[in-house]
Amino acid sequence: IVVEVNSETDFVARNDAFQALVRDIAEVGLATDGSTDAVASATMPGSGKSVSDTVKDAVATIGENLGLRRTAMLSVSNGVVATYIHNQVADGLGKLGVLVAIESDGDKAALTQFGRQVAMHVAATNPLALSNDEVDSATVERERAIFIDQSRQSGKPENIIEKMVEGRMRKFFEEVALLSQAFVMNPDQTVEEMVAETAKTLGTPVKVVGFTRLALGEGVEK
Repeated sequence: IVVEVNSETDFVARNDAFQALVRDIAEVGLATDGSTDAVASATMPGSGKSVSDTVKDAVATIGENLGLRRTAMLSVSNGVVATYIHNQVADGLGKLGVLVAIESDGDKAALTQFGRQVAMHVAATNPLALSNDEVDSATVERERAIFIDQSRQSGKPENIIEKMVEGRMRKFFEEVALLSQAFVMNPDQTVEEMVAETAKTLGTPVKVVGFTRLALGEGVEK
């Protein structure tokens, strides 16, 4: 699970009590379905209070507005969920958290190492979806419409325009879909090709089934 807990200042974010609170929230969240509402309603150990009420108490103690903003959880029936924290300030704490879920019967240590590399890739590239098929259809249609308009300005025949658009759409998917992206640690191969290579090395199927990336303050008006 990855959780985002906001404070008003960086000074408070580096406070031991605040960091302990965030760790406790993540720990409690593991026993829920991972949704923000479920985590907020979960009971904190020792106090018997909900996470939401515990955060409110911390506001009074710390003297600064705090809030549990969002959470995300991944799980696998067989395999690993690898993690990566970018710019880690303390164990498990930082401003950018990534989870990558990998299903496989392979060696867990090797899968975790590979999964961490994929998570670092996700941190760097911020893909929109796991695969081409999972990119939001509205986003795909918007990009296609833009490419069609741009291609028609060239004055070329429709059959040529169609090929131009398809070429640009392939490039688009290579930029936004995780499995189609060039692997940052080896740009000569796509992430999907690296997954296949890892499966060959481990002698068993390996499948990346999901990822999540939470960047602190993403989408919040500053």
